[in-house]
Amino acid sequence: MARKRIFMVGLRGIPDVQGGVEKHVEALSQLCADKGYDVTVIGRRNYLKQKNLYRWRNVFVVPLYAPCSPYLEALVNSIAGVFYAARHKADILHIHAIGPALTAPLARVLGLKVVVTHHGFDYDRQKWGAVARKVLKLGEYVGMKYSNARIAVSRNIAGAMQKRYGVEVEFIPNGVSVFEGRANADYLKKFQLTPDNYLINVARIVPEKRQLDLINAYADLNRPDIPLVLVGGGNEYSDYYMQVAARAGEVAGVIMTGALAGEELAAIFSNAGMFILPSSHEGMPIALLEALHYDMPVLASDIVANKEIGLEDECYFPLGDIAALTRALERQLIAAKTATGDGAERTKLQHDFSWDHIADQTCAIYEKVLSGSKQ
Repeated sequence: MARKRIFMVGLRGIPDVQGGVEKHVEALSQLCADKGYDVTVIGRRNYLKQKNLYRWRNVFVVPLYAPCSPYLEALVNSIAGVFYAARHKADILHIHAIGPALTAPLARVLGLKVVVTHHGFDYDRQKWGAVARKVLKLGEYVGMKYSNARIAVSRNIAGAMQKRYGVEVEFIPNGVSVFEGRANADYLKKFQLTPDNYLINVARIVPEKRQLDLINAYADLNRPDIPLVLVGGGNEYSDYYMQVAARAGEVAGVIMTGALAGEELAAIFSNAGMFILPSSHEGMPIALLEALHYDMPVLASDIVANKEIGLEDECYFPLGDIAALTRALERQLIAAKTATGDGAERTKLQHDFSWDHIADQTCAIYEKVLSGSKQ
C-alpha cells in the first residue's frame, strides 16, 4: 500500500532553525516518517541554507518564497505551501500555528484534508498591533472551524478552543528530546564559561520573552562571578533587541551568544547551573522542558503555560516582578548547592513528554482524518 503523504506548513523551516514550532516540527516530522508516512515540510527560503528541495534524514524539505516582513512572511509562505501541497496531492496538510491557519479554508477548497495545531495565543504577543491581533484571531477561528482535526499543545489552549468554538480539540503537548549525559563542554571555552557556574535563558530576543526583566533582576543579584547567558537570536534592528543588547552591555556578567544550534547549543544548555524563563507568553515551553531534562534548577514566570508543567511552587515567580525574581534567583542558588538530583523530573519527562508517544498520538489523528472520522 502506498505511503500516505503528509505536508507540514506554518514554520520557518528545519533543521536547526530557532523557534518553538520549528523544534516541534523537526522532532515530529522525522518520527512520523519513521512510522510509515511520506513527510514533506514547507519552509521559508530566507531561513534555510539550501534554497531548493532537499532531504533531511527521512523528511523532504521544500524552501518556498516568503517576503522579508514579520506581518506577511508566515501567511504568504503558507499560501504558497497550500498550493504546493495540493499540486503534489497531499493526503493531509498539517498547519502549525494560528497565523498560518488562515489558509485552512483555501486548503479545504482545494480538496485537502487539514489538521491544525494551535501552538499558542499568538495575538497576545507584545509585538503585534491591533490589526495583526485581529488577523491572528481570525486565523484561530477559521483554523478551528475549517480543519478536519485540531490539536493544542496545552490543556489550557484545548479547553479554551472547545469552549470558544464548540469543536473537539485533542491535547498533545510539545516534547523533549532525550540526550544521554552532557554534551561536549569544550564549547564553553568560546564564552569563557565553567560547567554548573552560570545561569541561562534560551529564547528568541523578543518582547514576550522578557529578557530585560531577567537582566534587571540579575543586576540586582550582583553576582557577576556567576554569568548570565542569553542564548537566542532576533531582529537586531528592532527596538527591543537593541534595548536588551544595550542593557546587557551595562551589567557585568551578562553574555549574549546569539542563536546557537546543534551540539553547541546542547553543550551550553546542558552544562548550565540554572535555567530561567521570565516570559509573558508561551504555548508549551519546550526550553523549560529541556532544562528539566538536564536536572538543573529552574525558575519560570507564573503564566498558565508554565504552571501547566506542574513544578514546585518555589520554581515560579510573579510575571514582571523584578524584586521577586531576584529573591527567587538567590533562593535557587542556595538550594542548588545542596541539591542531589535524583532524576525524578527526567523520568517524568520521559514518560509524559516523549516525542515518540507524541508522534503516535499525532499519527492516530492522521488515521482518523484519513478514514473520514469526524472530530
